[in-house]
Amino acid sequence: MEGNLLQQLIEYYSVNFGYLWDLFIKHLLMSVYGVLFAAIVGIPLGIVIARYKKLSWTIITIANIIQTVPVIAMLAILMLVMGLGPTTVVVTVFLYALLPIIKNTFTGIVSVDENIKDAGKGMGMTRNQVLRMIELPLSLSVILGGLRIALVVAIGVVAVGSFIGAPTLGDIVIRGTNATDGTTFILAGAIPIALIAILIDVFLRFLEKRLDPSNRTNKTKKHKAQTMN
Repeated sequence: MEGNLLQQLIEYYSVNFGYLWDLFIKHLLMSVYGVLFAAIVGIPLGIVIARYKKLSWTIITIANIIQTVPVIAMLAILMLVMGLGPTTVVVTVFLYALLPIIKNTFTGIVSVDENIKDAGKGMGMTRNQVLRMIELPLSLSVILGGLRIALVVAIGVVAVGSFIGAPTLGDIVIRGTNATDGTTFILAGAIPIALIAILIDVFLRFLEKRLDPSNRTNKTKKHKAQTMN
């Protein structure tokens, strides 16, 4: 049975590779566009609430409330205003991606050591220079963590977008749920969706580690120790 299912999957992928690749690219692009727009709004917003902490509770609470709305309900609400298709899905991804991006940007900047910021100010740096040259570089790995979470969430959100006419890998999964024996279709759609999420997660985790200041400091210390020896 398992061998037969695997054979059916391989056959489906070989016959429908062009169609699947097209859906794969569209699925990925909708996810990336939504998160990109969320980053354009969310990162500056995270910086603002890090500076004016009284605003943080209100902004993060609003983003939290958006996150609690079921995806299918959000798509249905936006569909009434924007109609069917990819644009509605991208806007939905944008809304769901805001929370991790805003929260991680806020957390990353707030957690920068005050002594380092004071040293920068003591050297004559302006507030914007401290942000650009100290706070953002030191919090980059945390901000990237927010983008990683947002992208992984986006992959799942886009899959549901098939219900409102967006061309995504969710199309194949829906076809499988409507078929009498649709296991092959469900797996054929679910495997690429999971693959996108895993690849994004692994790649961005790698970047996070590379950009983490503590890792760079440890590498520098090891290099100095090896040089001295």
